[in-house]
Amino acid sequence: MFDAIDHVGIAVSDLEAAVALHRDVLGMVLVHRETLAEQGVRAALLDVGDSHVELLEPLDGDGAVARFLARRGPGLHHVAYRVADIEAALASLSAAGTRLIDARPRDGIRGSRVAFLHPSATGGVLTELVQPSDHH
Repeated sequence: MFDAIDHVGIAVSDLEAAVALHRDVLGMVLVHRETLAEQGVRAALLDVGDSHVELLEPLDGDGAVARFLARRGPGLHHVAYRVADIEAALASLSAAGTRLIDARPRDGIRGSRVAFLHPSATGGVLTELVQPSDHH
């Protein structure tokens, strides 16, 4: 069902400082920036081999990433797995009784389609499914 690790999401309070750390100190290549108003974040993607690190900064005090930062501070937010057919993956997981946050995919970064699984169903880890757009 899962093709690869697509990215690891990291919640940050200062996107520019986090980009500088990952790019200038850790040597990752910044490949994309985007504001995802629906999800309440500014995001940056940095390449790590065939996968990415996704840095997420909340746009304001609302939203899942803002709540995460308020409770836990900066750090690992989620792990995302690449899938070829997100609707088939969600149907299979739902049929297996997996608790879903998103029963239907939503828009993600770079035109991808994404859906989240509840951490209670995945060993305490917020898990994202990502079907990349045909363009990336």
